[in-house]
Amino acid sequence: MLQNNYNQLIEPSLFGAVLFIDNFYAKCYTVYMNTFTRKLKTACVSLFALLFGLMGTACDTLFSKLQDSDPSLSQSSPLEDNGDKNSGETPSGETPPEKDEAFIKATEIMDKAYALSVGESLDGVYVLTGIVTEIDRDYAANRGIWLYFDVNEEHSREMYCYKLKGDGAELIGKGSTITVSGKIKNYKGMVEFDEGCTLVSYVLADGTQGGTDLPDLTGDPYANMTKAEFYADYSPATSNEDAYYRSYHGFMSGELTVPDQAPTTSSYRPKNGNVYVRNSEMVYEDDGDAYVVVDAYGNEAFTVYREGAYITLEEVAAYVYAFGTYPKNYTTSKNTDPNDSIWDEYLRLNHTAFSGDTSRYPYEPVLPNISGCGGDLNYYEMDIGTTGTDCDPSYEADIYNDGDTITRGAARIVYGKNDLDKDGVFERGELHVFYTYNHYNDFQEYLNYEGGWGEMFGNITGGGTISDKYDCNPTDYVEVYIDELPASGTRALFRRYFQ
Repeated sequence: MLQNNYNQLIEPSLFGAVLFIDNFYAKCYTVYMNTFTRKLKTACVSLFALLFGLMGTACDTLFSKLQDSDPSLSQSSPLEDNGDKNSGETPSGETPPEKDEAFIKATEIMDKAYALSVGESLDGVYVLTGIVTEIDRDYAANRGIWLYFDVNEEHSREMYCYKLKGDGAELIGKGSTITVSGKIKNYKGMVEFDEGCTLVSYVLADGTQGGTDLPDLTGDPYANMTKAEFYADYSPATSNEDAYYRSYHGFMSGELTVPDQAPTTSSYRPKNGNVYVRNSEMVYEDDGDAYVVVDAYGNEAFTVYREGAYITLEEVAAYVYAFGTYPKNYTTSKNTDPNDSIWDEYLRLNHTAFSGDTSRYPYEPVLPNISGCGGDLNYYEMDIGTTGTDCDPSYEADIYNDGDTITRGAARIVYGKNDLDKDGVFERGELHVFYTYNHYNDFQEYLNYEGGWGEMFGNITGGGTISDKYDCNPTDYVEVYIDELPASGTRALFRRYFQ
């Protein structure tokens, strides 16, 4: 019966078209698998989409005619009859791909990605899983691995990974199943995870597994929010969980105003005699993930969160002082392009060792107990983005990051924070945070309260010439007195007398 239907219903021209498309698709696929240029691959992908459309239209027409002739073809298949029609599951109990949430989400992401015009990017960070089809460039420690993988979604579309890094990236090969997190863009017609993408997890062809678990984004309030929507009615983060969700999407947690080069100093800075007081009290909340910063009177000023992103001098200094590392919008690199980062104009660079070797740089003052001058304390440096630093003519006085380019300037936080006696407490001599905005010529110490900056010391203070190894006269580090601030504020009084 069915054979008769084929003989009667399939028009020679239509049947010939189906065969032609099928053969032509096979030839295109052969070309695709044997070419190594991104332009040819892009052309093949576009041609595949056209052929799929033509093939689908032709096959739909054929099947429609067969259904009209033989109604039994419209009935459920034996596989469907054996399954639970209300559960949406296959007989094995597995959720079919078309009803799997991750599968559906990946399809939506790829629809958006493939709709990008050349040079455009999707807002935020995305996570996709798929199977590696080709290694474009082998892994190297300084640039990661470049590869293609077919995403687990409705159309199995291809995604390119540019400089993929992460634990296990050096092990990835053809046939590996990978989960990647990063920013998606259309680069010259190729849809790709851009530089900075991260390998979240992997399953190698031999079954070896590795990587980390995906972040728990249950209840993520920013899941479907664009950058423009987020910043249209902006306010700082209110909890560490809030900061966590924000950072995952490349959204800020702190104030957005780019600071001037000189710190804003409190009109009142407590002293013990003639020595400035560095606040000894450190108030943590939210299981240690929130650090409460007070003003000079002991009143609560603001809070920084471990999972947050910050750019102001006050917030970054407090973050470093509290957590001993850099905020989430910082990278250890000195060369990352803001166009390649989810942080865009809020990206900040540099987290590297600071030697403080005054034999090489005699214009630099000696910082307390610094290893570069025979001490025990290891120091680190990181950029502070300002509206422009004009103290050193060697550095352009331009805004740090305009969203397209970064002008690093001469402003840095330099800090030493080592638990030298391994007792879990950072005692005096184990914790120092300094700020310099004339490229290490002069420093001021952070006093652990809003607007708390100590007396300046260094080369220019001593009358030397900026960054001059011969005409230099750096003054010594100015000691501070470590103690609690005067309990003038309501919160400070409560802490002092009731806790």
